[in-house]
Amino acid sequence: MSQPPNQPPQGGFGAPQDPPGGQHPGQGAPPPPAQPPQAPPPPQGAPQAPPQGGAPGTPPAPQPGYGYPQQPGPYNQPGPYGQQPGPYAQPGPYAPQPGPYGQPQPGPYGQPGYGYPQQPQFPGPPGTPPGGGSRNPFKGKPAIIIGAALAAALVIGGTVIAVSGGDGDKKPEAKKSGDAKPSAGEAPINPGDGDGGGGEDTEDLNAGRQAGESKVLWYKEGPDAPGSGADAPGMWITEKTAVKAAYKQVFAYNVGDGKPAWPEITLPQEICSVTPEKTADDKIVVAYKEGTKDTADCNQLMEIDLNTGKKGWTEEIPAGELFDSMLQLGLTVTGDTLVVGRGQSGVGYDVTTGDKLWDKKRYGSACFPAAFAGGSKLIGVSSCAAGSDNEHDEVQELDPATGKAKWTWKVPKGWQAARTYSTDPVVMYLTNEDKKQWNISTLNNGKVTAQVDIDESFAPECGWAILSRDLQGCQGVAADKDTLYLPTDAKTGANEIVAINMATGKEKWRTKSPVEERMQPLKMDGTNLLAYVQPSYDSGGRVVSIPTGGSSHTPKKLLQNPQGTADIESGFYSKDVDYVDGRFYISTTRLSGRDETKEKLMLAYGK
Repeated sequence: MSQPPNQPPQGGFGAPQDPPGGQHPGQGAPPPPAQPPQAPPPPQGAPQAPPQGGAPGTPPAPQPGYGYPQQPGPYNQPGPYGQQPGPYAQPGPYAPQPGPYGQPQPGPYGQPGYGYPQQPQFPGPPGTPPGGGSRNPFKGKPAIIIGAALAAALVIGGTVIAVSGGDGDKKPEAKKSGDAKPSAGEAPINPGDGDGGGGEDTEDLNAGRQAGESKVLWYKEGPDAPGSGADAPGMWITEKTAVKAAYKQVFAYNVGDGKPAWPEITLPQEICSVTPEKTADDKIVVAYKEGTKDTADCNQLMEIDLNTGKKGWTEEIPAGELFDSMLQLGLTVTGDTLVVGRGQSGVGYDVTTGDKLWDKKRYGSACFPAAFAGGSKLIGVSSCAAGSDNEHDEVQELDPATGKAKWTWKVPKGWQAARTYSTDPVVMYLTNEDKKQWNISTLNNGKVTAQVDIDESFAPECGWAILSRDLQGCQGVAADKDTLYLPTDAKTGANEIVAINMATGKEKWRTKSPVEERMQPLKMDGTNLLAYVQPSYDSGGRVVSIPTGGSSHTPKKLLQNPQGTADIESGFYSKDVDYVDGRFYISTTRLSGRDETKEKLMLAYGK
């Protein structure tokens, strides 16, 4: 049965995610009254651990791995919020869809790995719900009519606070892989110590490498970090250099041999944000704190040339609206414009000169710009009329040169624009906290043209945000001009990548992981999709290429990483990965600050 005109949506693409202590959901019914939304769930984890003890075939107990470890939240237990039969919804064919961020999977040897230290747990991050019933609330109407109905019905507000914590009982542990003796015919790996200066080799990560496996071209160890840990955001690869930020420094290595490409840059204080993208001429912008206190503002900007290490312009970000966050910023680049998001407002700068271009401030019915996403297009999300009956989100495409809106889409009541899966075309991931549901919508000039309509749960790898939304915080999702590629959420064994037609929301095709481990999209390579298959306890990760045209979409292996470093490869709490010119790069995005052992900062694999 279609949705009655001018009524709020009755569900989402995805099943109810239930709070603790209830029963499995049923099917059908109107949800409870809308409440301020919570943050989207934390990310999917690393490959599963080897069997430990139990009977053959018994799965190992889950343990932290890839991404930030998930803590119990109000959504990851069976509860009473399943839909019941009601006047507007009948039991339909769609199984419940968990939010696109699944439970973390264990690291290979039961260790949480390198990375993020233990954090306090706050209620709110959803997990993967149990089974139940759900139907598409917008199903039954043509896309144009759907867009008009949504524009008349939408609401979401408030700032997302998503916090994921570490396992309170386990601490990160760096471990060596294999025999420390060099393999025959292998040159020793120059590990470095994070300062770009190399150092005496203490660990040969190529020991025991098997035929057909790639080798570790080089690896680097992280700099000293405070005991409470430090961020190591971003990873940028050019034709010449691999560049990494960590704590107060920015390091650059030659892509082939890992030797320092230019002297490391040491900033006056801790790095607090970076542009995830590099500019067309290989430059980035980093933000760092103005002082040493935890409450020091994150308001100092510096441009850096990735190929030369030359420092460019610097700028101090002015204070914004009353409730702006200056502790954490969102930086993004579109064309020649750098946008700084402060949680309640934004500032546009000329990325080549540092000159201020525009301010994006409160507008309309108490709408505050909450976050921005860059790339081919500049997308802004605002929180409007928070705390009122008209509370809602608005999504806008902004002119990078002026900051003015090209179009505005009012998100339906009770829904929140939590992530952007693509900015060209614009694909938004929406959450509904009350219904514990999600929705993926494609927008064109402010109209909903399609919504994902597949009986499947998806699980990109998404990070966290404190005090502000992180629209661009997801890995494991890719898009071309007409297709969205998402990984399914297999609880054990091999998952699949599904190609979704963004004009219709329907499935085009799907392909299964070549091994019993999770596969996730990396990026497009011409007409082929590159994907990363996570390692297991007895095999390293691999990079595969998937043809997107024709009738065959079987993954073709491009690089098989060695089993000897599988525990390192899967052991980061959170990590960046990339594949460029036949080399696979992996780096941590968080240093634990433990003094007992050197943490791996970055590794490069190749043939």
